[in-house]
Amino acid sequence: MKLSFTSFIGIIAVTPTASAFTLTMGTGNSFGRVFRISTWGESHGGGVGVQLDGCPPRIPITRDEIQVDLDRRRPGQSRITTPRNEADAVEILSGLNPEDITLGTPIAMLVRNKDQRSGDYLENDMNVAYRPSHADATYDAKYGVRAIAGGGRSSARETIGRVAAGAVARKILKMYNGIEVLAYVSKVQDIACENVDDDTFTMEDVDANIVRCPDPESAERMLERIDEIRKTGNSIGGVVTCVARNVPAGLGAPVFDKLEAD
Repeated sequence: MKLSFTSFIGIIAVTPTASAFTLTMGTGNSFGRVFRISTWGESHGGGVGVQLDGCPPRIPITRDEIQVDLDRRRPGQSRITTPRNEADAVEILSGLNPEDITLGTPIAMLVRNKDQRSGDYLENDMNVAYRPSHADATYDAKYGVRAIAGGGRSSARETIGRVAAGAVARKILKMYNGIEVLAYVSKVQDIACENVDDDTFTMEDVDANIVRCPDPESAERMLERIDEIRKTGNSIGGVVTCVARNVPAGLGAPVFDKLEAD
C-alpha cells in the first residue's frame, strides 16, 4: 500500500514537457436551464442551427412564425449590412407534430448555408494574418486552431440559432401574460434618437427604415453618419435598447437568477 501511494505521487509529480498535449474543452454554446438553447454550426459549414429544450407541449407554432424573425436578421437587406446573400430558410427537424403543435420534446431547427465564399478568405493574406476587430487571434490563442473562412463559431451567423429559438420564446411569452419584447437602435456613435416613446412604439415603427430606429429624423442622421464612416473603410458602434412590456412581478429570483445576473 505504501509502495502504491509513493508510486502514484511520483507519477503525478512529473512536470509535463513543452510538447505535451493540453486538452482545452470548447464550451459556452448553451444558455438557460428551464428553457435551454444550444446553438451549433460554423459560418462556412453546411449550416447553422439550434436545439431548444424545455418548450412546453401543446404550443401552436409554425415555420412561418419563426421565419418572420429570421427574415428580419437576414444578411444582404441593405447597404449597411453584410452583402452575403442568404435566404436563411429554416427547417424544423423535430419537436412538432404534423399540425404544428409542440410535443414538449427538443425542437431542432436548421438553416443551411448557401452563399459561403471560402475563397475570399483562403486565397489571400487572411489565411496567415488575423483580421482586426474579429475573434481570430483570441480563438487561435485559446484553442490552437481556428476556422479561417468566415470565423466559424465567432461569426455573426451563429446568431441564427438564437433568433430561431427566440421566436419560440416570443410566442410563449405572448401567451403568458401578454408579454412583449421589442428592441431598436437608440444610438449610433454620438447620435441618439430623441422622440421614441418606449410604451407605445411598435415593430412596424422599428422596421420602417434600414437603421431600425423608430425615430425617423434621428434614423436619417444615423444613416448619414454610417455612410460617411463606411466610405472611409471604417466602422462605428451603437446602442440597442430593449423594452419588455407587461412583465409580471415576481419573475426570477433575488440573487443569481435575476435579469442583471445573466
